[in-house]
Amino acid sequence: MSHSPLSSLRPAHPVEAQILARIPENVRERAAAVRLMAFDIDGVLTDGRLWYGEHGEITKSFHALDGHGMRMLRECGITVALITGREGPIAARRAAELGIADIHQGVRDKGRVLADLAQKHGLSLEQTGFMGDDLIDLPAFQKAGFTASVSSAPFYITQSVHWISQAAGGNGAARECCDLILAAQGRLGAFLQTGGASTVLPGVPQ
Repeated sequence: MSHSPLSSLRPAHPVEAQILARIPENVRERAAAVRLMAFDIDGVLTDGRLWYGEHGEITKSFHALDGHGMRMLRECGITVALITGREGPIAARRAAELGIADIHQGVRDKGRVLADLAQKHGLSLEQTGFMGDDLIDLPAFQKAGFTASVSSAPFYITQSVHWISQAAGGNGAARECCDLILAAQGRLGAFLQTGGASTVLPGVPQ
């Protein structure tokens, strides 16, 4: 694996140092190289449960912490994408709220979509990351330079990735991943020093 120039950075903020303290150096380097981070939706950005209304409509819940984390990635120039095997208007609405243009629904080969996204944005696969929680995510894990999962995923999934969140899916797991990437790139401290004011805008959903 080639080394990103950012991989040589050392944490400049105490919180960055705390986040990275237990992260192996090779994982830190992978996270430092990420320029495109893709997330599964069900089980990662949600807790995986599907709520059915009396007329068959499906509802899901998302965590504001995850939304803010993805906004911070985008503000730092990191492309954020959503890749999901399911289809529906809820995911599209959440992506629109967060300003995420790259949303792919009804996907069966997530590895191919991730590779297509890398090509679209002029990136190598080493510069991509993917966070998932189930078998359908394995092809993307095999492609991405940095891979992540949630603590609520099956053990045979968590054994396939570089990093696992402490939080369960839908409960801030994606935010942990965003914080790790930003800390590895020495960029999280800037948000902490400003209180996140540059990303928390009145009336803008997180």
